[in-house]
Amino acid sequence: MSIFERLNRLFPVWAILFAILAAWQPDWFTSLAGQIKLLLAIIMFAMGLTLSRHDFLGVLRAPLPVAVGVVLQFTVMPVAALAVSWALGLDAALTTGMVLVGATAGGTASNVMTWLAGGHVALSVSMTLVSTLISVVATPLLAWLLVGQSVEVPVAGMFMSIAQLVIAPIALGVVIHHFLGQQIRRVEPLLATVAMAAIVLIIAIVVGLNAGRLATLGPLVAVAVILHNAIGLAGGYGVGRLLGFDQRVARTIAIEVGMQNSGLAVALANQFFSATAALPGALFSVWHNVSGSLLAGYWKRRPVTDAEGGARPIAD
Repeated sequence: MSIFERLNRLFPVWAILFAILAAWQPDWFTSLAGQIKLLLAIIMFAMGLTLSRHDFLGVLRAPLPVAVGVVLQFTVMPVAALAVSWALGLDAALTTGMVLVGATAGGTASNVMTWLAGGHVALSVSMTLVSTLISVVATPLLAWLLVGQSVEVPVAGMFMSIAQLVIAPIALGVVIHHFLGQQIRRVEPLLATVAMAAIVLIIAIVVGLNAGRLATLGPLVAVAVILHNAIGLAGGYGVGRLLGFDQRVARTIAIEVGMQNSGLAVALANQFFSATAALPGALFSVWHNVSGSLLAGYWKRRPVTDAEGGARPIAD
């Protein structure tokens, strides 16, 4: 295992450490607030560099589970975000931040967690890819539908921002991968480390910006984030099994639905709303990597056997 792979497996540790550091010394990170969009573009570009035409073909090989995962992504997660926010009495800014987290696509870390959990990695990549493309339209519209009554949601501006921050960097990465695929495969762990470092820095910036509010808002938002993430993980797995998918596929759907592109939610909240609205995304970034790692470790110790499979296994 390379040094980069070792660093990547400690992702939750780095996220927690830098969040604590930013809460202790916020001035070290707040000056970088203007770089959040650039950091997100770097993450998306790194993801694009790892994608090939075979990943796109994977959508055609397994359309039903991909469709199920994507539908759950854009129904269960945004609605759960709103329900949890109402139940806990979050204010308009925090509710907006929660809904933005719920309305974004699956996070790139879900692919790593799926691999660690013994899930279906190709299916996870396909779901992340499709949900990311759909998010250009779905994220602004869902935000407008769910919180547009209480805050002004700049739908057109969000369309353009997501296209610039997500689609353009991914498309550029895919094009480069087409010509330099073999060379890129050799440095994929390094690319993952770069993406991880960018996510950790985004978390630190948002925590730093909210350092003064953490004592009052932090615990309540943390509870909201934990509940939201748990609903996504449980809902994804439960619906997958209910529809007859085997355990590998159900685990993959669970992780994909429960782990969001919270970096995008942070960037959108910071650009169009407020630093407070970005707080749920920052805490979600920390927590979903912790919960994803714990769940992946639990499932890894309980490998799926043929006898445990369901009615709809999918070949790699």
